[in-house]
Amino acid sequence: MIYPKRQLILTCIAAILAGCVLHFLYQWLPNAVTALFSPVNESLWEHVKLVFWPFLGAALILNRDRPGGMRPWLLVLPGLCALMLILGWVYHVTLGGETMWVDIAIYVLVIVLGFWLSTRFSGPFQGFPWILPIIAAVALALLIGWFTLYPPEGLLFRDLAAVGSWLPLPC
Repeated sequence: MIYPKRQLILTCIAAILAGCVLHFLYQWLPNAVTALFSPVNESLWEHVKLVFWPFLGAALILNRDRPGGMRPWLLVLPGLCALMLILGWVYHVTLGGETMWVDIAIYVLVIVLGFWLSTRFSGPFQGFPWILPIIAAVALALLIGWFTLYPPEGLLFRDLAAVGSWLPLPC
């Protein structure tokens, strides 16, 4: 798909800013609805919402009136969320990092990479294999909702601001 560069850049900036607003939305309006879109704590999993919802919204805006245009974006979306988890794990858990500018840089890098990757695909986007990205995005949205309401045990879901980031070393 071809997108006007100006529209692509402005939408990318808007998605980044939307994620920044979403980061604080639950603190401003704590309720079950905002919890589905905004991190309720500083866990790595909760920060997937900062990539998932703004990127999905940007994809919807960029691909209105483009049949099949969402499919490359939905193909990239689960990978971006996985990348956010991996980079967050490496930085916070493995390296024990707690610097905000690095978190912001990781977030911006992931979103920009997503916009770049999504525009690298070209059609036609037809057939059963292109239903899989839709299924993956829906499954990821359901997991986000489920783990928001019923967070399991584990370091991925633990509030790192409350317990610290370092991976415990075996004795």
